[in-house]
Amino acid sequence: MTEGQYDHALPDGYPAEYEADVVLRDGATAHLRPITPADDHLLVAFYARVSEQSKYYRFFAPYPELSDRDVARFTQVDYHQRLALIVTVGDEMIGVGRYEGTGRSTAEVAFLIEDAHQGRGLGQLLLEHLAQAARENGIHRFVAEVLPDNRKMITVFTEAGYKVAREFEDGVIMVEFDIAPTDTSFGVMQAREQRSEALSIARLLTPGSVAVIGASRREGTIGNALLRNLRDGGFPGRLYAVNTDTKADEIEGVPAYPTIREVEDTVDLAVVAVKAEMVADVVLDCAAKGVRGLVVVSSGFAEIGDEGRQRQRYLVGLARSYGMRVIGPNALGLINTAPGVSLNATLSPLMPSKGRVAFFCQSGALGVPILADMVGRGLGLSSFVSAGNRADVSGNDLMQYWYSDEATEVVLLYLESLGNPRKFSRVARRLAGRKPVVALKSGRATQGVPVGQMIRRSQLPPATIEAMFRQSGLIGVDTTGELFDVAQLLAHQPLPKGRRVAIVSNSDALTLLALDTMASCGLEVAGEPRNLRADATPSDFGLALSEVFSDDKVHSVVVIYTPPVQSSGGEIAQVLAAAAADSDKPVVSTFLASRSVPEELRVPDEDGGAARGSIPSFLNPQYAVGALAKATQYAEWRRRSDSRIPDLPDIDTAGGEEFVAEFLQRHPSGADLDEADRQRLLSFYGIPVLPAFPVLSADEAVARAADLGFEVILKATAEQWRMRPDLADIWRHIHDEEDMRAAWAEMTRTFGVAADPGRAQFVVQKMAPPGVPVVISTIEDVSFGPVVTFGLSGVATDLLGDRSYRMPPLTTRDAAEMVREVKAAPLLYGYRGSDPVDISAIEDLLHRVSRLTLDLEEVVRLDLRSVLVSAQGTTVLDTRVRIAPNEKPRQDTPARRLT
Repeated sequence: MTEGQYDHALPDGYPAEYEADVVLRDGATAHLRPITPADDHLLVAFYARVSEQSKYYRFFAPYPELSDRDVARFTQVDYHQRLALIVTVGDEMIGVGRYEGTGRSTAEVAFLIEDAHQGRGLGQLLLEHLAQAARENGIHRFVAEVLPDNRKMITVFTEAGYKVAREFEDGVIMVEFDIAPTDTSFGVMQAREQRSEALSIARLLTPGSVAVIGASRREGTIGNALLRNLRDGGFPGRLYAVNTDTKADEIEGVPAYPTIREVEDTVDLAVVAVKAEMVADVVLDCAAKGVRGLVVVSSGFAEIGDEGRQRQRYLVGLARSYGMRVIGPNALGLINTAPGVSLNATLSPLMPSKGRVAFFCQSGALGVPILADMVGRGLGLSSFVSAGNRADVSGNDLMQYWYSDEATEVVLLYLESLGNPRKFSRVARRLAGRKPVVALKSGRATQGVPVGQMIRRSQLPPATIEAMFRQSGLIGVDTTGELFDVAQLLAHQPLPKGRRVAIVSNSDALTLLALDTMASCGLEVAGEPRNLRADATPSDFGLALSEVFSDDKVHSVVVIYTPPVQSSGGEIAQVLAAAAADSDKPVVSTFLASRSVPEELRVPDEDGGAARGSIPSFLNPQYAVGALAKATQYAEWRRRSDSRIPDLPDIDTAGGEEFVAEFLQRHPSGADLDEADRQRLLSFYGIPVLPAFPVLSADEAVARAADLGFEVILKATAEQWRMRPDLADIWRHIHDEEDMRAAWAEMTRTFGVAADPGRAQFVVQKMAPPGVPVVISTIEDVSFGPVVTFGLSGVATDLLGDRSYRMPPLTTRDAAEMVREVKAAPLLYGYRGSDPVDISAIEDLLHRVSRLTLDLEEVVRLDLRSVLVSAQGTTVLDTRVRIAPNEKPRQDTPARRLT
């Protein structure tokens, strides 16, 4: 929240960055924030609702009420050595956690949760956020005193993932633990995050009752369409129509009420279709009614400008503060085809059949044709969400839900923007390890942001998103047609076990198309294609298919059947289905140019749809092979060898943090580091840099070269000279004074004399071993956070954009792929007879840079601008580093929060 959202002034030093909307264990939302002196009345009311036993557990003695002195002490904190965070729902405080410093780096931590809200995970959330704040304030260890029978609080500590030490002393358990994040604590937090966020989406997708607010009996209106689609879609739960102007008892056969408050029964989900300026009042009514979630179809929010953006922020903040998630605003709605749910809370009358594919998109305009395409292809759906402006519920939330949804086997994403790319990458990677995720990102080339979506605009090139998809195991596609092609294959066929593909075809022309596509996609032909006659019989197909399915060298099969005359192809289909039935090799077909799963190739499921084992057909072999190539790449990602984040024991993170803090004291607004500071910072992460010494004259250059024992270089420092391929900015192999003076004379003739005589135009540096020059960089992007870049040095590489990108932390596989995927990588492996370089040394350097930028977010730019790699290792010759205050903290912090 900002100060303008409070009815009182915030105290000096109030850390607004500690505020967070959070999801509780039961899927409901709440607001977490630092306490202020003006919260005294909230604290008193909260304490009055807490049971005597909970008070006893907190204070170890009867403590029926707080004195004025207590209230002042508990609400007045310095936000550094003393911090209290409270959790609120609506206008009530339901929990508080605090730490108080007891030493230089130690603090005592304590919690008090209202009894009615115990068991909802508040203690765990408060501990995570307190620990994060404490680390930022120089506190590294928490201690707590807990009564032995206070098992709930002991569990909060022991299940947090930290290494907890316990001692029993004077009838009290003393708990003590370091709060530095560990792999275990990260794992615990992420597992809790997945469960709670998944449950928050389940509350939206599986309501027992739905109210349409803004329902209308007038055909052609949004309210009428929503009500009809819910009713006609077969929703078995209770359905209500709400319209402030109605006096009728029913609308479209559905019980009608003037307000939702007047509905006699409970309401789980509200679908809102009223004017934008009325939505906030509707949210308050829904909160009073105990509604668990909202689908806001209404427009007039961020898509119309500043007024709408403010309205949208208020809507989301208000709904979350009362425990509700929001789909929208400006949303198409949601669908759940699960038996017993049959929920079509969208503006589309099309209700796809039950299936194994889930879909998330943002655009309502695109959502309708997407559903039509799925119905036309006969592609069954498990659930669908079109989130509109994506002000709250996002693709991240849906991926958390689909991770544990047994009805979903394939996930499709149409993304117009990425609100939190770091979390998106983390969540997608986890999901892709279990289920295939096919993603289409629009606006990649333009980096455009759709109207209505309030996100941080990235300055990174489009290749960054493609790299993030590969790193996360996502199957990236370029068109909606390709999206559904890949989905058809993944929903019905197993994953390929390799790249070798056999072709059985009765068309030479279509076989050539398939072969061309395979070559461009990196697939291999398994033997010669089985080219049959145009009038091939079922027996001919049966023999050829039997051969390829029994061949262990074949991993996938492409079948092309085009009848010479009008034919149903029924007998060919029977032969193909029988041959594929007992095989674990995926089969794709171009069967009578059908774009679906033809009836003849369908294995029916219990609902009459296409079960696994059905053979999909594509309009032409190019589409079939393209889908197969995407599935093959994903299968290779799933099979890849164990990948881990390597240990780097020689790194001094604390030293790096102290250096950055000290540097910012000297340069509060940030600055580029000089040579000495760059050397010092990089030394904390085990990155040695060959020293370069600025020189102002030929005599100085000679003296410095002599100190180094000659065998040096003379290098121009100005950036514009470094990028001029027609000018040599480095003079190598300087053996003695004569060489140096000749180099100085030639370099000054080429580059001129410095305008500022006190500023060095050249540096002297020891000669490095010969090698291949590479560049490793990181940048702190406002949207993506830290991103690591790798490429070979040179103007041509820059012009062609031949770079690889990854988001840290880097696994061993990530670093290996970064080096190998650039187009110029052959130069590192002995191109045209040159010596191969030490690839492991490059990977080690990538890991060190990744760790530095992950640990030190104030390092907003780091360039190892010239790194020579040889068979003996790497030599860093030139660097550039900038440190600045991070005004916009990274969006994916260890402590769980909604962003």
